[in-house]
Amino acid sequence: MLTELCQELRNWFDRQRVSGTYSITGGVIAAPFLLQGQYYRIIGSVFNDGVHKFGDARDTLTDETFEGAVWALGIPKAVLDLADEIDAWRQKYEGAEAAAMSPFVSESFGSGGYSYSKGGGGSGGSAGGDTVSWQKQFAPQLNPWRKL
Repeated sequence: MLTELCQELRNWFDRQRVSGTYSITGGVIAAPFLLQGQYYRIIGSVFNDGVHKFGDARDTLTDETFEGAVWALGIPKAVLDLADEIDAWRQKYEGAEAAAMSPFVSESFGSGGYSYSKGGGGSGGSAGGDTVSWQKQFAPQLNPWRKL
């Protein structure tokens, strides 16, 4: 999620960019400038491009040697928390079950009876026309961190 979020923000929160030849052995990258628990970005790898957390056992890298760059990142806690919030929202609203639950964009059971609306071919950017993406849902929280 962090790779996708940083791409959306056009902000990698990079502190140091180091180009060279890197080896990943046993799922660990040899980059002595990274601190335990620090996020970093790999660029130029065949198998491991993206944002990772140094020393995180859940983040297993594929062994390889590559010519590229490793960026030491300083992602603020507020952005990490936002990434968790977005991930939870996506699991709830973008899963197959959520999409298959109802053919309606909205339903209402008010004093005037029952009403509904279905998705159309509008300009919402999807086949349903009214689908809300995580980018739209979280735009107010994302905007302060965006780089233009």
